[in-house]
Amino acid sequence: MSATTKADAYIRLFSRYLREQGLPVTHQREVVADIVFSSGEHLSVDDIEREVRAAGERIGKATIYRTLDLLVKSNLVGEHDFGEGFKRYEHRLSREPIHEHLICLHCGTVIEFQDSGVHRIEALVTAEHGFRPTRHKLEIYGLCRECQLAGIALPREGLTCPIDSV
Repeated sequence: MSATTKADAYIRLFSRYLREQGLPVTHQREVVADIVFSSGEHLSVDDIEREVRAAGERIGKATIYRTLDLLVKSNLVGEHDFGEGFKRYEHRLSREPIHEHLICLHCGTVIEFQDSGVHRIEALVTAEHGFRPTRHKLEIYGLCRECQLAGIALPREGLTCPIDSV
């Protein structure tokens, strides 16, 4: 299935969700949904707004925000806060819907990865505590390879723990 065909299928699911909620299916909502569903990236509102403009559409930022809110409520799109001062969005219907994130604190690159070890640890910990998980989130913050090779260093912040200074 091509990316366009997949995006179309997801837009139909979103349209069905809107109708079930008694909300109108508008061209603007479909354009925003298409941008999100067609991307493999973690998009910010500004990224989506640029794509909207590049497509020759005139859609206000408030409409983009409202549409993203509906996409998140529909469970078709995930919302991430990587500590950048804004949120990023990715569709949840990818080939690898369960994945973790590495976030570069210098350039903002987000790298997705999967590791069966994460799932084994989740199973062990939840079983030990009699806990039934519904979802999890793992985000690791640091410097990507390119920033490290460029000589970027992150300043140490906060207090120094006495254990660390021994």
